[in-house]
Amino acid sequence: MTGATFVNLGWLNLLVANMQTGFGPFISVRLTVAGWDTAAIGAVLSVATVAAVLAQVPAGLLVDSIRAKRLVAGVSIAGTMLALILIATKPAFAWVLAAELIQGMTGAVLTLAIAALTLGLTPRAALGERLGRNVRFAAIGAASGSVLLGLIGSTFAPTAVFLAAAACGLPALWVLRRIPSPARQIRMRGEGQPGPPRQSKTALLRDPRLIAFIACAAAFHLSNASLLPLAATEAAHRADGWADFVTGAALTVPQLLVAALSPWVGRMANRRGRRFVLLVGYCALPARALLFALSPSPEMVVAAQALDGVSGAVFGVLLPLVVADITHTGGRFNFALGTVGVACAVGAAISNVAGGAIATEVGLPAAFLALGALGAGATALVWLIMPETANPTTDPTVPTATTLKPDPA
Repeated sequence: MTGATFVNLGWLNLLVANMQTGFGPFISVRLTVAGWDTAAIGAVLSVATVAAVLAQVPAGLLVDSIRAKRLVAGVSIAGTMLALILIATKPAFAWVLAAELIQGMTGAVLTLAIAALTLGLTPRAALGERLGRNVRFAAIGAASGSVLLGLIGSTFAPTAVFLAAAACGLPALWVLRRIPSPARQIRMRGEGQPGPPRQSKTALLRDPRLIAFIACAAAFHLSNASLLPLAATEAAHRADGWADFVTGAALTVPQLLVAALSPWVGRMANRRGRRFVLLVGYCALPARALLFALSPSPEMVVAAQALDGVSGAVFGVLLPLVVADITHTGGRFNFALGTVGVACAVGAAISNVAGGAIATEVGLPAAFLALGALGAGATALVWLIMPETANPTTDPTVPTATTLKPDPA
């Protein structure tokens, strides 16, 4: 990968994250200003969540089947722009619902297409660090997007937030055009030699490494997803007039740490192995839950979110890296990545329901302790069932993966 390609891939991740930030809390503000009630907002957002989950596996199959990954990414960026423009200009229920459905599908495809571009453009030995840098730029994009879109919404009208987010798609498309074809890069590296036939979907889903990783990924989100919403709600009650500041800080601190740590996580995954780095990230889950249980004060919430930065950097880098390890001989990288994404979404949904129910019935400390116990269980699951997926090179002390086999069309 040339230096220019390296820079452009980073900018692509940053600009896409800027765009996707527009689908966060800003939607609730926009719809509230447009006269929507809480039930209607919840309904349309729930439909969007379900659509995003259901789109994961079909999106993986689509990206796997199309050799022109840049074209897929470009169409997905255009679809995201359309969804943002619809929310800004058409606040009626039907139009917003259509926009959320479009984003649910194009967002899933875009994430997988960028991962596929990275996989095709990067030599195998450098993949861990490259994925780490992808996560770094995405974290910077999410953090800067939150600040900039918030300032735009405060200065102008709520509609300006979505138009500004959509405008980020134009430079994203320009940067995408400057990224070379992954197929050509694979041929230049001499990695396009014929190999084993593509693995069937059934055989892949029976792979014990993928089964173990799906279980570990679901367990991670089962513990993690509801920690911050519960803690932020309690901290906001205690912060009086500083509730928005506390929430913003709790979201920004982990993003900054993800940006700082992600390339290091990729290097460590090459040097020490995937399983070791996963264990480090998972250990942060019960520790963070315990801190919240001791005191969900505004100060503690912001400080404890540093641990979320650690686990977020680890999982953000290791998710595509482990899947690439598992699929590098038989293809179907995007199908496997989408399947793991479904498991993550299901774990997060159960976490939000269960965490809220425990907090309501027994109290917030009990909910944090229960989530912490789930985090400890998730860590134990990695220790007990997760194999090392990296393949040894000629140097047995460096457990990196072997040469990348391109995903056939």
